[in-house]
Amino acid sequence: MLGVLVFLTFWIWGAVALRGLLPAGQLIDLAVFAIAGIGWGVPLYPLFRWAEGGAEKK
Repeated sequence: MLGVLVFLTFWIWGAVALRGLLPAGQLIDLAVFAIAGIGWGVPLYPLFRWAEGGAEKK
């Protein structure tokens, strides 16, 4: 659980830092934060699968 919180802290920091490097604009805000908001789950997906009991074996 602590690892997830640390990861999310750095993920949010990275999204905000990336946004600061780009030119101002509402569409850029939407794109950056939409991708960051959806994208955090991709690297954590294997951890969530493991926490649920692992992949089902056929």
